[in-house]
Amino acid sequence: MEKTAKYIDNPTLDAGFQEETERHSYQARPRQLTDRALRIGIQKTFLFLLSVFLFIFAIELMKNGARGIAPLIVNLFKVDSLSNTLGFGWLFAYLVMSGSPVAAAALTFLDVGAVDRLGAFAMITGSRLGAAFIVLFIGFVYILRGHERRSALSIGLLSLIVTASIYLPALVVGGMLLQYRVLDFVQLNRGGALSSILDQVFAPLIQPLIGALPGWLIFLVGLGVIILSFNLFDRALPTLHLERSSFGKTAHLIYRPLSMFALGSILTLLTMSVSLSLSLLVPLSARGYLRRENVIPYIMGANITTFIDTLLAAVLLGNPDAFTVVLVEVLSVAIISLMVLLLFFHNYEQAMLRLVALTANSKRNLAVFIFLIFITPLVLILV
Repeated sequence: MEKTAKYIDNPTLDAGFQEETERHSYQARPRQLTDRALRIGIQKTFLFLLSVFLFIFAIELMKNGARGIAPLIVNLFKVDSLSNTLGFGWLFAYLVMSGSPVAAAALTFLDVGAVDRLGAFAMITGSRLGAAFIVLFIGFVYILRGHERRSALSIGLLSLIVTASIYLPALVVGGMLLQYRVLDFVQLNRGGALSSILDQVFAPLIQPLIGALPGWLIFLVGLGVIILSFNLFDRALPTLHLERSSFGKTAHLIYRPLSMFALGSILTLLTMSVSLSLSLLVPLSARGYLRRENVIPYIMGANITTFIDTLLAAVLLGNPDAFTVVLVEVLSVAIISLMVLLLFFHNYEQAMLRLVALTANSKRNLAVFIFLIFITPLVLILV
């Protein structure tokens, strides 16, 4: 017993035991981190594949269900003009808190003849105007969490104002390109082999629904599935921590408009979500990593490559007009954005910042702005 007590109380042995324990702990930690990273990688890969499957499934559902809901859309909302479809897409994006499902819906309406090419083009434009509101909504959330009001709201206001200032002129440019059929010769068909594969995979899933449910309900199911697919895709993306040291090493790039334009384009292309790529700016601005003027070209770049998922939906539909409409949307937004960026960016930047400051500095002005962005799509629908 005495010998055992001496052994236990020996400080040299205690120190050696502790050192040995720590050494094994440090050796085990990298292995644990590797195992955890592997599990996360497998989970994210599964979520990515599932999101792609659900996206294609949703497009097929919406394509088959659009014929049932098309008369309701035409008769109830009177989407028979450019202003009607613009307002409808805008308001629709508010309701689903996302622009991409609305853009996909616009293509399915075009596919069944519920809207023409100009109508689908305007509806997609409206969907992006509505999607920009999500960034402003996130700004309000940051205010509730105790962040400074002006910095949290500025990014959301900039997102809305910059998007509107680019997309509305692009609506005119794109309308002319569609009217004169400038890009009709450019096509990317899904091909017979892909069509056959899609039919074999999804027909057994869709046909029972077509026989059991009305067309309008099939469309709504497809809309719900596509929203789910985008949510799963967001979860499949790696976590981005732009505020950490890696961001600080490239901080000098934020002062170069072309660099920020490219960054916004690339991040949105990778995430396939303009809402996600723009929402990254809110915490960075609220914590002082970004100034408002630095994010304007980022927003402009993001607003171009945001159409990658809509372009994929057009290819899956196999409708040449749908592909042309999306291609025209991309090109017209790119033309206006590059003109602003290369010719008079400084004046444009100052105008945007003054408008944001005017809106954010007063609760009354902010209330008027919020009222206008909600009443405008309603007025457009009723015109």
